[in-house]
Amino acid sequence: MSVKGKSKAIWIQRILLYAALSIIGLLVMFPFIWMISTAFKVKGYALKFQLFPHNLNDLQTMFTIRNFIDVWQGMEFSMYFLNSMFVAGMAAFFATFFASLAGYAFAKKDFWAKEKIYYLLLSTMMIPGMMYMIPQFVIVVKLGWYNTYKAMIIPHLASVFGVLLLRQFIETIPESLLEAARIDGASEWQIFRKVIVPLAFPVIATLFLMTFLFHWSNFLWQLVVSDPGLTRNIRTLPVGLALFRGPHGNEWELMMAASCFSILPIAVLFWFAQRFFIEGMTQGAVKE
Repeated sequence: MSVKGKSKAIWIQRILLYAALSIIGLLVMFPFIWMISTAFKVKGYALKFQLFPHNLNDLQTMFTIRNFIDVWQGMEFSMYFLNSMFVAGMAAFFATFFASLAGYAFAKKDFWAKEKIYYLLLSTMMIPGMMYMIPQFVIVVKLGWYNTYKAMIIPHLASVFGVLLLRQFIETIPESLLEAARIDGASEWQIFRKVIVPLAFPVIATLFLMTFLFHWSNFLWQLVVSDPGLTRNIRTLPVGLALFRGPHGNEWELMMAASCFSILPIAVLFWFAQRFFIEGMTQGAVKE
């Protein structure tokens, strides 16, 4: 084949590849487009398949921003939103902090039965999470934490996956850096804070994002341990979204408007931290 023919074949392959990727991208983005479109629709038009207004008349009769106003002002949505921010933020911070300490200990410290304890922790990852729910609920009730933030945050602060992720990375940090810090008189806390954390920050940020996302979208546990009929309403956003029901069915317009609000913190967080997320997920992929 001539050079011109090869060049033409390469261009055809690229066009087909980009066309296939564009179609796949549209399929992936369609639920989000439908969610945003439905959030702007007037009540009664949610199930009408029309993503965008065709003319000015459609824009006036079918689409409105009132849904966003009604959602934020009504049904205690702002309280659900702030509850989710607090629960997800606190749980992600402390779970990442504890996992970092444990990862450092398992990677760089020697203590009795270290490997046995580590593999015992890893073995718990094979147990389905639903198996822990009843024992955790009993403990929460016995401690008097039912319908409190403690019940939503504390039972999930131990992240075995986080320990595994951070231990694997911290093991790659040269021991000479830690020894140099000790010679300079640094304490173990200073070594962790000034040596380990800066070097492992991309992985730590990745774990924080994943943990925040888990708690932000955690529905079942937050539903089980909350009861707005008691002293205060600590329900979170996933539970609040399930309450958008009218007398004759789901209020899809309000539900989609609330869903738009719910994805904003995740989108903003990933937008600003995507560099750390990508770097953390690829750490160790290239061997020096």
